Amino acid sequence: MSAPFKLRGPLGWPRRELFAMPPGIYLDGNSLGVMPLSAHQAVLRRLGEWQTQAVSGWDEWFGLAETLSPALGKLMGAAPREVIATGSITANLHALLATLYRPQGERRHLLATALDFPTDVYAMQSWARLHGAELRLIPSRDGQTIHEDDLRLALGPDIALVLLPTVLYRSGQRFDIARLSAVVHQQGALVGWDAAHSIGAMPHDLHASGADFAVWCSYKYLNAGPGAPGGLFLHQRHHHLAPALSGWWGNEKETQFEMTTQFRPAPGAAAYQQGTPPVLALAALEGALEIFEDLDLHALRARSLQLTDTLIELADLHLPEMRVLTPRDHARRGGHVSLLHPEARALSAALRARGIIPDYRSPDILRLAPVALYNTEDELRETVRVLRGLLDSGSHREVDVSGAVS
Repeated sequence: MSAPFKLRGPLGWPRRELFAMPPGIYLDGNSLGVMPLSAHQAVLRRLGEWQTQAVSGWDEWFGLAETLSPALGKLMGAAPREVIATGSITANLHALLATLYRPQGERRHLLATALDFPTDVYAMQSWARLHGAELRLIPSRDGQTIHEDDLRLALGPDIALVLLPTVLYRSGQRFDIARLSAVVHQQGALVGWDAAHSIGAMPHDLHASGADFAVWCSYKYLNAGPGAPGGLFLHQRHHHLAPALSGWWGNEKETQFEMTTQFRPAPGAAAYQQGTPPVLALAALEGALEIFEDLDLHALRARSLQLTDTLIELADLHLPEMRVLTPRDHARRGGHVSLLHPEARALSAALRARGIIPDYRSPDILRLAPVALYNTEDELRETVRVLRGLLDSGSHREVDVSGAVS
């Protein structure tokens, strides 16, 4: 990695000088983070290597994913050999389920929540069908959050593997990884985590928590760019297992170019790489991770909670028509705030037309993500002021929402 951007001490939020900030107020970092200047530079550097070295550039790129593992390990609370930058959430989930999901006798069914991101459900359904098993979904009592008691009730001797989100993508509810991993293990099942909405926004301790595996993307709070490579964690107690879905990039580096028909898995999580990695996309992740090298993740989390506290207080005071769905308890809150309103889609489009970028989730949720690294309290006050004006005037109903993606 190149020389990182140095952050000035434990305070001094936000760090907007490290980013190419778009115009207006950007509150959609839980969907796509803004571009770090270090990511831009890293991509240009790798493009220059391609331009000047062509195929010889592989001397630099061959172990690029592995060089990112220490930084990812810091973010996820894992040893470098337990993590790897590769694939996508869906691809990595399939690869890990192929290896770890081993239904036997009565213990054969899968468990997730009814509020999981759809791709997780689709992947779990695929493996349930392949094995003639069921994917059971933990119901929500309020349609927005999951009660931990309902997880305990859903567990039993017929559950083989559980997948949970670290943070629910719609409401922003955060789960206790260590406590719930212990609950699942006490019932004899394996547990994995989708950390898409927590990596880069808060500290993790996946190894000590006992989680069996985890997957994530890197284009939200990690700011590695649209479609950036994801990542996976595999606890070291499972490293004796060879990947069920093997590919040549998961071969040990020392023998990869012997080109034999004998797969020799790389140590740890690196064995779960499959095809040749997208070097330019990895370069953006390489640069984005530089921002986190000298960053105190606990200070980052404290700043995130400060911002979401402010936003919730402002919503309570000025937007009584919009119900706050996100838990108020810090221990149960992720990095974004979800507001419920029947006209959320029109409000989202009207905000965008006024230079404020939120996120909308069908049918009635407006998500606002005040990211610790680059958002400010003044931006939150202005956003709430504009929302109040829209609700008072009704002018959001005049905005065309037909072409809106989110």
